[in-house]
Amino acid sequence: MPTTNLRVGAIVVALALVIAVAAGAWYGSKGGTPVAVEAVGGVSYSTIAETIVVHVAGAVQRPGLVTVPSPARIADVIAAAGGAGPGADLGGLNLAATVSDGDQVVVPMPGEGSPAGGGARQGIDLNHSSAAELEKLPGVGPVLAARIVDFRESNGPFETVEDLLDVGGIGEAKLEAMRNAIERP
Repeated sequence: MPTTNLRVGAIVVALALVIAVAAGAWYGSKGGTPVAVEAVGGVSYSTIAETIVVHVAGAVQRPGLVTVPSPARIADVIAAAGGAGPGADLGGLNLAATVSDGDQVVVPMPGEGSPAGGGARQGIDLNHSSAAELEKLPGVGPVLAARIVDFRESNGPFETVEDLLDVGGIGEAKLEAMRNAIERP
């Protein structure tokens, strides 16, 4: 009888291993990167990181669409495209600038500079930035950032920087303080 118990035990272990491998393969096929998160009281758990899609063009190894975990920086996007191509001029790009879903990053060759409509973002994007990102604007705290997002969601995208004057709490002086930190719509 002990041999029978040993066989049953081996079958149970093998079956558990097959289930574990299948579960891992299924989880891996869902995309995303597990991220450890610490909750109140020191309890940790995992969650799936949000991913974004960015169009990479110009002097990179594999131009096209890349998927990267959010938040991401231009350096992450270039790395996901296989790295900078031969002769790429990275000096004109802010490699630390953050990118959002749907952005385009153009890596120029020497002498090309950063093309209009591509390359590094030159400020906070009023039409795509989260409230937390809008708080990086001079004089903008959580309440005003929420008002900007609410206004955008209710009235559609900002067409000019001056459209911010229609948001409660933003006057001429505050707009002037923020102007240079805003990417032109």
